[in-house]
Amino acid sequence: MSVSSQKTGPSLTQEILSHLGLANKTAAWGTLGTLRTFLSFSVDKDVQRLLRAIAGRGVDHSAIVDVLTNRSREQRQLISRAFQERTQQDLLKSLQAALSGNPERIVVALLQPAAHFDAWELRTALKDSGSPEDVAVEILATRTPPQLKECLAVYKHNFQVEAKEDIKSKTSGFFQDLLLALAKGGRESYSGVTDYNLTEQDVQALMRPAGRSTESTWVLVFTQRNPEHLIRVLDQYQRYTGHGFEKTVRDRLHGAAQVALLSLASVIRNTPLYFADKLQQALQETEPNYQDLMRILISRSETDLLSIRAEFKKKFGKSLYSSLQDAVKGDCRSALLALCRAEDL
Repeated sequence: MSVSSQKTGPSLTQEILSHLGLANKTAAWGTLGTLRTFLSFSVDKDVQRLLRAIAGRGVDHSAIVDVLTNRSREQRQLISRAFQERTQQDLLKSLQAALSGNPERIVVALLQPAAHFDAWELRTALKDSGSPEDVAVEILATRTPPQLKECLAVYKHNFQVEAKEDIKSKTSGFFQDLLLALAKGGRESYSGVTDYNLTEQDVQALMRPAGRSTESTWVLVFTQRNPEHLIRVLDQYQRYTGHGFEKTVRDRLHGAAQVALLSLASVIRNTPLYFADKLQQALQETEPNYQDLMRILISRSETDLLSIRAEFKKKFGKSLYSSLQDAVKGDCRSALLALCRAEDL
């Protein structure tokens, strides 16, 4: 779909139906991205189109966006290599020279390999003067073990320091322990067998009085147990106490530690809803948080953005596409709308 078109794209239902073949392969709703491999892909045609877009009198933003937001990340990497071979120029640097501001940032994010993009975002979060808990938890808690392993390897290679060393220098206390544990990537995979004894054991551990040993147990449980098990633990906790675990977190923790553990609990309960909430927050700021919008839409576009869109519409009563149309201005608007893909009626 060309982003220059004013026509509304297919409905959410139509997009879901078009993915049934993919969904059946993995039996997972989380495979439903908005961006798929472009079947009529021609690397030569794409290279020529990008060359024309930046070689004329004015930069053709529409052509650049149309190519990069309609190709999978793997296809974008093929385009980058082919551009280098045919022109002896680096595509990313050529586009950076032609663009500026948010359009430049979104093109950089689209052309980087996923692990490089995540490593840069994590590094920026940890070295920024603001609070790192939001982005750090997002990346460390929502990437698959292989994705996280590659991200941390790239982090070390590109910045000549282990991510864990930056975590130690930037954070402290419970928050530091939580991030370091997440960075180990030691979460168990679901075996398909329900361990009721372990569920009861973990519920009792979460109910212990406040103390350093209790916090250590919280870190272990929330960073090592598989999500299916943790959902049972959280449900059982609420039955025993009469309130959600989140209330206990708000009562006992403060600042970055509280934000991080609440975010982690949200990821565990419903990852698409977690991202829908983050997108709404980014859109509700006085000036939209373009970095958050770019990171989430790009990183989830080939994973579960359709399910995020569904959760967004269900919770906020308005589609993500319409929300982006209303809030986002400037040259990156077309790219973000293209990644979102379509209106949800």
